[in-house]
Amino acid sequence: MTGLDVAELARGVQAGERRALARAITLVESRRADHRAEAGALLEALAGSGRQALRIGLSGTPGVGKSTFIESFGMMLTAQGLRVAVLAVDPSSARSGGSILGDKTRMDRLSRDPRAFIRPSPSQAQLGGVARRSREAVALCEAAGFDVVLIETVGVGQSETLVAGMADLFVLLLAPAGGDELQGVKRGIMEIADLILVNKADGDLKPAALRTVADYAGALRLLRKRVQDPEGFPKALAVSALEEAGLAAAWAEMKALADWRRANGHFVRVRAEQARAWFEDEVRQGLLARLERDAGLRARMAALGDAVEAGSAAPSRAAAEVLAALEAAGQG
Repeated sequence: MTGLDVAELARGVQAGERRALARAITLVESRRADHRAEAGALLEALAGSGRQALRIGLSGTPGVGKSTFIESFGMMLTAQGLRVAVLAVDPSSARSGGSILGDKTRMDRLSRDPRAFIRPSPSQAQLGGVARRSREAVALCEAAGFDVVLIETVGVGQSETLVAGMADLFVLLLAPAGGDELQGVKRGIMEIADLILVNKADGDLKPAALRTVADYAGALRLLRKRVQDPEGFPKALAVSALEEAGLAAAWAEMKALADWRRANGHFVRVRAEQARAWFEDEVRQGLLARLERDAGLRARMAALGDAVEAGSAAPSRAAAEVLAALEAAGQG
């Protein structure tokens, strides 16, 4: 991206140009120092756009039909005149750090819809497969005028918490299951879900799906009441992405929840808290990057790590030494 005109790129993003948006996301995903500086300038230029999308985080176990759901749900929204962006995280190769499976091949109809934008991102070995720069990509999609931004996670480990921290609503997509499998869904994931959608409620699986909805509805009632929820939330619903059944009802529930949170001040409060967390995470990542760039500090950290591993140094004391060395390097 040599000779990048940040102001021109910002204008292209605000005009909703897909090529400009794709270039902007490539820029914020780059780890190069000069690109990071340009990305910061671009985000600053777009910060005052005043545009706000509904950010929906989506997670689910592999094989639950997430891609089919996103395509059917996205097509329903675009048919209503809404612009939909999908930030989908691919399974990535740990060796190359690149995407193996392109989401555009899994969402063929949606990828050809002029009101939709799909961006598969490499996970770059980040926690749970969620690309670290997803938050900035979300901000760019908002500035480009999208009405809904769907953020899909691969659904392993703690990635759900990461996505929930950048979304307005968090949707958990599950398959029809028996009571024993209900126990397998971690309580922590249940606690951050705003809506549980049991997919594949069609054909022979429909009775099982309806039973599963009842099981999850019962489990949700046992959870501690959250201040950001109106009466009846979080809730569980049955959907069929294949038959496109239940999607309109799910969208109506999402809108109702978002509207209630806006009217009661929770929407703005949570976004402000997310922005602060984003800032604090950037500071932490920046400090770690400084440690990695400084050969002397890196060597000191490796030596102290060996000492901790060998039991000859306490972790807290060794960490204090690294931080003192970092502070000294900053003053030098």
